Amino acid sequence: MGAQLQNSHRNEAPSPIDPEKEQIPTPPSTTSREHVGQTQAQTEQQNKQNTPNAPPGPPPNGGLLAWLHVLAGFMLFFNTWGLLNTFAYFQIYYESGALFQQSSSNISWIGSIQAFLVTLVGLLSGPVFDRGYLRTLLATGSFCIVFGLMMLSISKTYWQVLLAQGFCVGFGAGCLYVPCVSILPTYFSTRIGLALGLAVSGSSLGGVLYPVILYRLVDHIGFGWSVRVVAFIAFGTLLVPIAVMRLRVRPQRPRSLIDWPTFKDAPFMAFAISTLLSFIGLTTVLFYIPYYAQNRHILGSRMSFYTVAIFNASSCFGRTIPNILSDKVGPFNVLAPCTIITGVLLFCFIPVRHAAAMIVLTVLSGFFSGVLIALPPICFAALTPNKSIMGTRAGMGFAIVGFGLLIGGPGAGGVLGSKEPLNWSGLWAFGGATTCVAGVVYVLLRVYRSGLKVAVKA
Repeated sequence: MGAQLQNSHRNEAPSPIDPEKEQIPTPPSTTSREHVGQTQAQTEQQNKQNTPNAPPGPPPNGGLLAWLHVLAGFMLFFNTWGLLNTFAYFQIYYESGALFQQSSSNISWIGSIQAFLVTLVGLLSGPVFDRGYLRTLLATGSFCIVFGLMMLSISKTYWQVLLAQGFCVGFGAGCLYVPCVSILPTYFSTRIGLALGLAVSGSSLGGVLYPVILYRLVDHIGFGWSVRVVAFIAFGTLLVPIAVMRLRVRPQRPRSLIDWPTFKDAPFMAFAISTLLSFIGLTTVLFYIPYYAQNRHILGSRMSFYTVAIFNASSCFGRTIPNILSDKVGPFNVLAPCTIITGVLLFCFIPVRHAAAMIVLTVLSGFFSGVLIALPPICFAALTPNKSIMGTRAGMGFAIVGFGLLIGGPGAGGVLGSKEPLNWSGLWAFGGATTCVAGVVYVLLRVYRSGLKVAVKA
């Protein structure tokens, strides 16, 4: 019986495995695992491209990295608007005929083109910034500023100065300006007024140091080497933003050169046009204060040069204190009255005949006009709910504002004339009227956005 059972087991053949009923798993080969990994990576990359980026979270409103960006912004303003604020020194130096002979209006075209390009190039640098090329803008702008100053140091004719100082330095400053005003709102929200005010104060310090350096050195080492010293200072200080600045908020997709719906945004466009008018008055006072004091014999030649430093020193407080106040009461509640006061102060220059009155008006106009530079970036940010297109809209806004800088200097020079006695009353009336009109538009815009209640943050 046992033998039969053993024989039966020996005679049984293993039943075949049906492939449809049972599958024996086989370990995947190395090639197949690599293929699966590549496929998953491609799928993840496509998902990232087809889905919007996750928001980075609210601005930190502090911390080492955020405040380092304020320091970097300070250096950018130091070498953009700081150099522009120095043009009053160049205006009076060129008026002396030491380098070339041109009318006041023609000379002012140099500074006006430089200022215009600071804002117009923002129309191009804004979308470039939105695409993430921050370092490219910083490197290009820094090179153009330093190279333009070096070329200015060897310039001998009006057209050489116009190309070097007006176009080259202006283009470089335009590459740097929009990144500064666009990146700080991504690191600060509740303290944006303080942060941007500290950064903008760099333009005042540049406007104080650069003219004093030029004035003190030009008699000892000449105009060329004095400008080279400024170029070396610019080179050293511009290394800070190149090393520190990083993008925090990236747009979901590349933005167009122009955000066309912005032109239908009535509050945004009204603010841009009114800021254009205020910058006409700002350019008038920036370019002509020292020449006015010297030509009318209100101040001596030496003290007339120092009115540039006095104006910019007081402007430093005008670009920080009102900004801190704007965090509490709102930027429009500060900008509107300060703009009207600036316009009234420009009218007050007309009857000035004594040194004391000239110095007091220089200090006051410097303080209140500082608001015209410090607060518009905050207002543009407040009028832009979608921060991912902040660069494009800021570039568009400042490109419009730039026409005020382009018109202001030559327009005021045309009103002034070239024959003695110069029409100083007409010049100050021109600047004061445009600034007051801008202030009234700011008031209307504030009422449109926040109503007639006074105790409202707007």
